[in-house]
Amino acid sequence: MSRPGRVRLVEVGPRDGLQNEAAPIATADKIAFVDALSAAGHRTIEVSAFVSRKWVPQMADAAEVFAGIARRPSTRYTALVPNLAGLERAIASRVDEVAVFAAASESFSRKNINQGIDDSLAAYREVCRAASSAGLPVRAYVSTAFGCPFEGRVDPREVARVAAALIDMGAYEVAISDTIGIAHPGQVPGVIDAVGRGVPLANIALHFHDTRGTALANVLTALELGVAAFDASAGGLGGCPYAPGATGNLATEDLLYMLDGLGIETGVSLDGVLRASRLIEPKLGHALPSRYAAAERRR
Repeated sequence: MSRPGRVRLVEVGPRDGLQNEAAPIATADKIAFVDALSAAGHRTIEVSAFVSRKWVPQMADAAEVFAGIARRPSTRYTALVPNLAGLERAIASRVDEVAVFAAASESFSRKNINQGIDDSLAAYREVCRAASSAGLPVRAYVSTAFGCPFEGRVDPREVARVAAALIDMGAYEVAISDTIGIAHPGQVPGVIDAVGRGVPLANIALHFHDTRGTALANVLTALELGVAAFDASAGGLGGCPYAPGATGNLATEDLLYMLDGLGIETGVSLDGVLRASRLIEPKLGHALPSRYAAAERRR
């Protein structure tokens, strides 16, 4: 299969990127970050999460961020929701889309949301039904799809089962996620093949972390398989509070540099994303891990 000529990017920096940051980020700075990412041409931005303020304090101001952003008609502003209560808060904040997240490993599911996989799927079925009634599209994540911090290897057949269940309950797309950055190009075809038996390729996205420096290689492998949707985080921000050792997401700048070089269209400006990253970097207390951003700092 030939590479797609255009891919769709989902910018997850404001949510997945910031959720694990130790320094408190002011609401106004989050709003400015989202607005800068919109200006860069992103069509989908995961702005925040309507989750427990106790367990993920960085996302406590989700409603305020949604109230403050300058919405562009061409951009879809989304939020992660774990349950019906989160969905209600998201609807009140006029989100354009919600995301749910299920794990492919039982241990991670229980550690992350205090539910087993099957119980979580039952709960998300209710969320999908309620979101549909409210006219909201639902996107889904399958976490620990390439490996679990507690169980090690994850059977691709289990990833496929969870992904198919999420599509069946109404999610329009599943982001197959390398939560701990353990994936390598040798794994990607097998996981995509397994998931693809029950989910059309057009409904599959990939979400890589760059913990071991293999994220771009994984994307390149997936492109050869025809995958045309990828998550990325401005500056390489990110990590999961329930995945020990997980570091940043694939940096949007690094991904754009590669895709631009391959002649693959995204509609997103590399310079624009870099400006957004430079806007948020001083608020973090550390340098961004993006290799492209680091190279530009040295120029």
